Amino acid sequence: MALSDDAVGAIKRMILDGRLRAGDKLPIERELAAEIGVSRGTLREAVRSLTMIGVLDTRQGDGTYVTSLEPRLLLGSLAITMDLHPDSSELFLLETRRALESHATSQAAVRLSEPELDRLAEILDETAVLVEKGQLDAVLEHDRAFHRLIVEASGNPVLASLTDLMSGQTMRARLWRELAEDGAARHTLDEHRAILAALRARDPELARLRAAVHVAGMEQFLRAQIDSRHTAAD
Repeated sequence: MALSDDAVGAIKRMILDGRLRAGDKLPIERELAAEIGVSRGTLREAVRSLTMIGVLDTRQGDGTYVTSLEPRLLLGSLAITMDLHPDSSELFLLETRRALESHATSQAAVRLSEPELDRLAEILDETAVLVEKGQLDAVLEHDRAFHRLIVEASGNPVLASLTDLMSGQTMRARLWRELAEDGAARHTLDEHRAILAALRARDPELARLRAAVHVAGMEQFLRAQIDSRHTAAD
């Protein structure tokens, strides 16, 4: 194991045992390197690694701080990895999203407040108007807002952040479908209304199934497109 890995582990332990908390400034480089038992160069490498994944924040002329450690921040580096994947890997993202989002939606069925349910209905009403106007970008933003509100209501911030990240990374496939299939936006709107109906009924199992079917439709579309492209290439 590289010495920088040891240094990363030591800083993580300091955060886990409470010696460093969210928002705290790290000790000066010389003191921290001596405490951990590594060279200052090795410490800098470890700090760079933790900064890249959102654990630390280096501020020019001020020092290095522990970030808020919020899940959405720590998962940010995952988005970069996803951006580098080919289309076939987007299928894996959709499969993962289906599993996570269906679970989150089932949890939300018993946790959404009445005002939140009303807000979901408003989003769908606004979406219907945008669909008729053909404002695709706005439709997609409303799509994401609909799903974000639901998964945030699941009560699990890690699950909500990861699901929202998956939703954002698979938006390209959604756009592709809207452009390729007539009536795709209206079909998606109908599926969203079915999800909302299950949520209003406070039926976790039905909500889970509605959400799973919704994402599975995108999987089926993307798989057909990739197969078609591979056939054409052959």
